[in-house]
Amino acid sequence: MTRLFSLIYLALIVALPSFAWAGSSQANRSILPAGQVAAFSNRVQQDLAARGAHVAIVARMGRDPAQLPQGIKYTHVGFWVYSEITRADGSTGRGYRVYNLYQQAENGARSDLIQDSPADFFAGARRLDAGIIIPDPRLQKKLLKVIASPTYSDLHNPNYAVLANPTTDQFQNCTEHTLDVLMASLYGTDDVRQIKANIAAHFQPQPIEVTGLKRLLAPAVSQALTTTDHGSKVKTATFGSIGRFMRAHNLQSEMYRLTPDQVSRL
Repeated sequence: MTRLFSLIYLALIVALPSFAWAGSSQANRSILPAGQVAAFSNRVQQDLAARGAHVAIVARMGRDPAQLPQGIKYTHVGFWVYSEITRADGSTGRGYRVYNLYQQAENGARSDLIQDSPADFFAGARRLDAGIIIPDPRLQKKLLKVIASPTYSDLHNPNYAVLANPTTDQFQNCTEHTLDVLMASLYGTDDVRQIKANIAAHFQPQPIEVTGLKRLLAPAVSQALTTTDHGSKVKTATFGSIGRFMRAHNLQSEMYRLTPDQVSRL
């Protein structure tokens, strides 16, 4: 019997390599060399500050791109907010705090809202590659107001799913929470039903190709892989789909990719 269960589990893992791609958990230590991560996170901070960004949407690459579904490049998104920070030596200064929804390490079907530093954010990166959206100045002011208010945490649904459907409130992932906060800011509301209605009306999520076998077997590997909040097609919020929404409605001032070697437009 034990051998049978082992064979079934092996079959599940083989069937789901491109599905279990979350890459949105908090890292206890850097996956890449800590010095490289620190230098890159500082470069991102300096670049944002030079552009006058008070808040930006930043994405990291937490999985090898070869393991990701088509149309997905970045696996974790957070708000970077220019703030007063306290350094390790106790001194204070100005820099960016990162507002994240992180998948729990001990229970992948749950999430927490956690603030950390840019270096902590990129500790979970498998490549030093940042996707960056700087909202236009008016939207930045609205976002800062919502992020500083109870609405930010009120919009958190701790029931985590990797491929959460952004038009429902059954599950949530980091990108959907980002989208919910964005919609709350745009429409001046904390009503979840209204936010979801606006998403359904105006936002085009990213289609994800998931076979019927994968959808059937995925929850046996992790409840975070459920797709019960979807119909016949699976669609989820991604950094790319948020970027397309913002560009279509002229909500961004800049959108670009930053690596250690170059800056390029998205």
